[in-house]
Amino acid sequence: MRTSGLGQGFFEIPHAAVYTLLTATLVISGLPFIQAGGPSASGELLYRYGAMYSSALARHEYWRLVAYGFLHFDFVHLTMNMLCLVLWGAHLEKRIGSLYFLIVYFSAMILGAVIGDLTFAGPYLTVGASGATSGILGALLCLWILGKAGLDANFFAVNIGLNLAFAVANPRVNWRIHLGGFVMGLVACAVLDLIEKINARLLRCKFPEFVKVNLAILACAAAILLFGNRLSAAAGPATPTMAIAYVVACCLVIKLADTVLSMKKGLAAIVVALALANGASIGLGGMVFAAQLASNCATRRRGGFAPIQSFVDAACSNPWPPIGLVALGAVALTYLICAKAFHRGMEDVGFVGASLRAERSRRRGI
Repeated sequence: MRTSGLGQGFFEIPHAAVYTLLTATLVISGLPFIQAGGPSASGELLYRYGAMYSSALARHEYWRLVAYGFLHFDFVHLTMNMLCLVLWGAHLEKRIGSLYFLIVYFSAMILGAVIGDLTFAGPYLTVGASGATSGILGALLCLWILGKAGLDANFFAVNIGLNLAFAVANPRVNWRIHLGGFVMGLVACAVLDLIEKINARLLRCKFPEFVKVNLAILACAAAILLFGNRLSAAAGPATPTMAIAYVVACCLVIKLADTVLSMKKGLAAIVVALALANGASIGLGGMVFAAQLASNCATRRRGGFAPIQSFVDAACSNPWPPIGLVALGAVALTYLICAKAFHRGMEDVGFVGASLRAERSRRRGI
């Protein structure tokens, strides 16, 4: 359950999305450090891991728009960005929830990289979560402007001032990415607030956070399955009809979930449906990309830890058992994460749907 306001202090206890991003960034950033054998990584090594560079968009390497945000030049760079993620991200996630927080974070990360690429003259190579964390600060400012934040002006004066001072004082800092991420965070938060106001007229129930996050993951998985191979010239470009059909299907799924949640024991039914959908998406993904998996197996390097190598050999010779095992694992993991909600739904005699409808009617906007 989200509270209606932000804490008054500078520090807030982080929540699930912040912890997830923090862990992922520490692990991914640490891989080049380990390979380099020190607390920093060379530009060549970072390039191989996914750094953003001047010709990335021209070469259609769009995955770098996200990958660069999980890499850092050195331990100090990593520490500074993770400190901003924790200090600012905890406030924002508490107020707008995990899904909207992730939307703000990745939108700022991507647009920051795009603006940096369009405005930077000459060759460059950049990494870091600065654009994304600046987006968090921009979203907090948007909430403050809308009168929906409990933070005072001193919070923004101190944090925005420090961010600007650091960018100006350090010539290696790409301030364009900071600025682009900040603007995108502010705009994304305003758009999400408008979407929530529209949802108040279109949807009956306020979706639990795990439902929103899981539906978003499934939507991303469907987009990858539908459009992922279209990035290659051989598959041909995606057509407007495909894109419209995808958007319509997503809207229908959201409305169906809204209808089920409003029913008695609907919350339990949603948990079961999400668990099965998670498993099915992995199984379907395995079928779609089975040929690519076989090709990767044919060109893989041999050697390494013997038990792992044995498992890889078995998976390459027959990939269906591992795919099925992972799919079943996704079903089980979904149940474990949502077990409390499932049992609440099973014990429901009609109050859960009423409470979700009441929560929707009470809240207007983000």
